[in-house]
Amino acid sequence: MTSPTTAISSVPMLDLGRENGPLHAEIQAALAEVVASGNFILGPLCQQLEQAIAKRCGTTHAIGCGSGSDALLLALMAVGIGPGDEVILPSFTFFATASAVSRLGARPVFAEIEPGTFNLDPQSVVSKITRATRAILPVHLFGQCASMDSLRSLAVAHDLVVIEDAAQAIDARYHNQFAGSMGSISCFSFYPTKNLGGCGDGGMLTTSDDRLADRLELLRAHGMRPRYEHHLVGINSRLDAFQSAILLVKLRYLADWTETRRVHAQRYFDALNAAGIDDVIQLPAVDPRAEHVWNQFTIRVLHGQRDRMRVELREQAGVGTEVYYPIPLHLQPCFTSLGYRVGSLPLTERASQEVLSLPIHHGLTMAEQQHVIDAVVHHAQLARFRMRRSAKAA
Repeated sequence: MTSPTTAISSVPMLDLGRENGPLHAEIQAALAEVVASGNFILGPLCQQLEQAIAKRCGTTHAIGCGSGSDALLLALMAVGIGPGDEVILPSFTFFATASAVSRLGARPVFAEIEPGTFNLDPQSVVSKITRATRAILPVHLFGQCASMDSLRSLAVAHDLVVIEDAAQAIDARYHNQFAGSMGSISCFSFYPTKNLGGCGDGGMLTTSDDRLADRLELLRAHGMRPRYEHHLVGINSRLDAFQSAILLVKLRYLADWTETRRVHAQRYFDALNAAGIDDVIQLPAVDPRAEHVWNQFTIRVLHGQRDRMRVELREQAGVGTEVYYPIPLHLQPCFTSLGYRVGSLPLTERASQEVLSLPIHHGLTMAEQQHVIDAVVHHAQLARFRMRRSAKAA
């Protein structure tokens, strides 16, 4: 069995210090300008960021807001989702995707995933459409776009709205269209762990529909225009100038960071494919129509070995990993009333039991990644040995 390297004692899942440290002077200067300007909420820097994101996504408008979670809520509000409506979405995603639907009194309807990409399965979506369905909410999970051709065709055929959850997928593409340009409205997050992350919460919505853009601008600021005249009942979700300033600095480096993540991903594919451990480790599928940006590199650990391997990687090799997501949304306690049970979405449930995300941030060194690779191979071989021993004992 291969032994892990010893020169490196630990590899963090994510190290924001490596991202922010080299930019310290630029960020400090940008924040100092904000303080001097006295413009702290929305304002010129937010407008600059909105224009830059709209241009990057190929949309007419971008509207900043307080978080990615708020972006989802605002998008659903803007298209009029409310009580009695159903929105089809994956169960294998972060909680905010479903909670935004539920908060408006609508019903989240959970569909299955494609087991290789972990994204929403259009065939499952078809089976979930009813007279009450108003929208499809695909998530571009881990940085890879969902099957948008099929999902948009379904939406057209059934007169449904498509809202993209692109929180993990800035700069990802599908058939050369950028994430954020393929729905009526699309939602981004600038949470610090994202490929483009701030130093706090922040979000953005993109659209090329002038009417929806106007509604989103109203809804993010209590429906107010002009001051103290309220046309809609909105929320308070405005992007502040400090986050805008930081994100404008980081945006200059995003393309290089993304390319580095792609290099890391290819190195994982090459090394783990060559290791001959595919009976224990399954690598993620890459849709040939998509350009992945690798917010996460998520493998499957088969045969019930995931949790043990994760502990071994941490305790014996110092390798940080994460499980996105250990409990699918249809089995969350707060959604019990929706009637889902264990076995309702077997592919989703299996993914939650097997997925393990490895370090892939752009600050990862080649030596650190090799340490991760060696450790994964070693512990996959150990898992195989345990399984064979158990089979003989039986």
